[in-house]
Amino acid sequence: MKQILPIFLIVLLFVAIVSCDQKRVFESYHELDKNGWNKDSVVVFNVELSDTMKNHNLYVNIRNKGTYPYSNIYLFLTIASPDGNQRTDTVEFTLADPSGRWKGSGIGGLHDNQILYKNGVYFPKKGEYKFEIKQGMRDNVLQGIRDIGIRIEKTY
Repeated sequence: MKQILPIFLIVLLFVAIVSCDQKRVFESYHELDKNGWNKDSVVVFNVELSDTMKNHNLYVNIRNKGTYPYSNIYLFLTIASPDGNQRTDTVEFTLADPSGRWKGSGIGGLHDNQILYKNGVYFPKKGEYKFEIKQGMRDNVLQGIRDIGIRIEKTY
């Protein structure tokens, strides 16, 4: 009996981890240049989407160092559909609260944020969608952002 309990707990933990992410359609990060994120640098994610029936939530994933000099970040996000239509948004995300404490999870000097960008997004066409992200801060080379990513998940 003592040997069965640890095996059961491991299996239960594995099932919990796998089932928690059944909503995910796509998730990827892009590691930025160690010297900083240049204002002209565009991060591109090409995503093949085939589900035209369900709505989706879109998240922006940001990993920042504790040395990031600001409490927020402005981004230019462009979504291009398979038929060539595109839409660009300027968005602001808050990375630290008013007291200066970093939001999100983190260990040491790295902080991980998954921030809802849009909910209930409908993708009407099957095919490849292009997601482009540029930093919109005043710095020509933005320091302290290590990775940028996106996550697309189904809504139920």
